[in-house]
Amino acid sequence: MRLYLASTSPARLQTLRAAGIEPIAVAPGVDERAVVEAYEGQHGPLPVERMVQLLAQAKAEALLGTTPGGEPIDGLIFGGDSAFLVDGRIHGKPHTPEVAKERWLAQNGGSGALWSGHWLIDHRGGRVNRAVGRADVATVRFATLDEAEIDAYIATGEPLAVAGAFTVDSLGGPFIRSVEGDPSTVVGLSLSTLRELVRELGVPWTGLWNR
Repeated sequence: MRLYLASTSPARLQTLRAAGIEPIAVAPGVDERAVVEAYEGQHGPLPVERMVQLLAQAKAEALLGTTPGGEPIDGLIFGGDSAFLVDGRIHGKPHTPEVAKERWLAQNGGSGALWSGHWLIDHRGGRVNRAVGRADVATVRFATLDEAEIDAYIATGEPLAVAGAFTVDSLGGPFIRSVEGDPSTVVGLSLSTLRELVRELGVPWTGLWNR
């Protein structure tokens, strides 16, 4: 059984590989801001749990049909998205050192909620048979860093390209005191949630093992 990963996230790819799955990773090419703005223009502000689901669905659906190489997609398509919520504010990827530092000063010694959206399409036989999805959340509690540590971490560049400006599985790991919930949620997908969705589509989780 093939699993197509609609994502360019190295963390999601590595998480699946560690769980015994070598997915076929394809960049979905989704303009996330445009998707959110189009939805809010019609329906109003998006709560964070709905936003990550909307984007996860858009990414998965972007792969319908064939891969960029022209290969028909036959298997399961997974799309995921994540956002970090601190004091009622959504923190996506900071992109710049200035924004990353502002966010670290705000969350230093505190906590936030990392939301991950999951959308899974049964595309066996080259057609859409069914789709299921769910959002999951994990609470992240941070250690208290001094400013020199914050500056040094930001200087590595790692925090700039991840939601919430931190990782739990790389350089940022020592700065996390605890995670309440499925730890893989913080990396960008909940393995336990994905397993349940896979089984909901009638596919055994172990049927995806190919490493």
